[in-house]
Amino acid sequence: MANMNPDQISRYARHLVLKEIGGPGQSKLLAANVAIVGAGGLGGPAGLYLAAAGVGHITIIDDDSVDITNLQRQVQFVQTDIGALKTEAMGDTLKDLNPDIKVRAAQTRLTPENALDLLRDHDLILDGTDSFETRFVVNDASLRLGIPLISGALGRFDGQLCVFSGDEEDGPCYRCLVPSIPPDAETCSEVGVVGALAGIIGAQMALEAVKFITGAGTLLLGKLYMFNGLDFSSRTVKLPKDPACPACGAK
Repeated sequence: MANMNPDQISRYARHLVLKEIGGPGQSKLLAANVAIVGAGGLGGPAGLYLAAAGVGHITIIDDDSVDITNLQRQVQFVQTDIGALKTEAMGDTLKDLNPDIKVRAAQTRLTPENALDLLRDHDLILDGTDSFETRFVVNDASLRLGIPLISGALGRFDGQLCVFSGDEEDGPCYRCLVPSIPPDAETCSEVGVVGALAGIIGAQMALEAVKFITGAGTLLLGKLYMFNGLDFSSRTVKLPKDPACPACGAK
């Protein structure tokens, strides 16, 4: 706590008394650099909790603008944000929540051409996008850069979460789980999603990020967590590394 001012000691008091975080863990949070790909239903609540936790540097990557249909689940936005760039509106909200942090807004779609430049030098990547093409790009960049990846996804009333190491030699990657785009892939706009589910999975992504940065607890590394909101059940299964994976398998 030697490097924290009185306001910071007060702001993070509930972290500082946790033996799993304490002063050393909070200092790691303040020094961390996290990229959030997708400023939507998952990236929003994840970003809010990471900003509140004091993650010092947050990059938000998205190419979209706020639409009225977003407000049912994307709690980082309000009515007056409609029409604004998502990265800027969400960035302003995070800085209002915690003036300690620095936010970089990258108003662009992540592509194979720009992914390495946008994601390099981060400690951790959070992927909350709803496009398999973008998820594959994020996964490839995670492997190329050796940066761990937290991936969340939503269905109608169900969600899933996994953590990947970013190391081709160490455990599975996202494409061990989803090697190719499913032929029956659907989007939230097509099939719907209950709004509160985004908050549940987004907050869990933030929790895994805080654990990763501070070293607290056991991560979902190489595991898939699945949550069913209709009956409030969940289960966790181990993800095997696929030797034939198109991204991290034996070349």
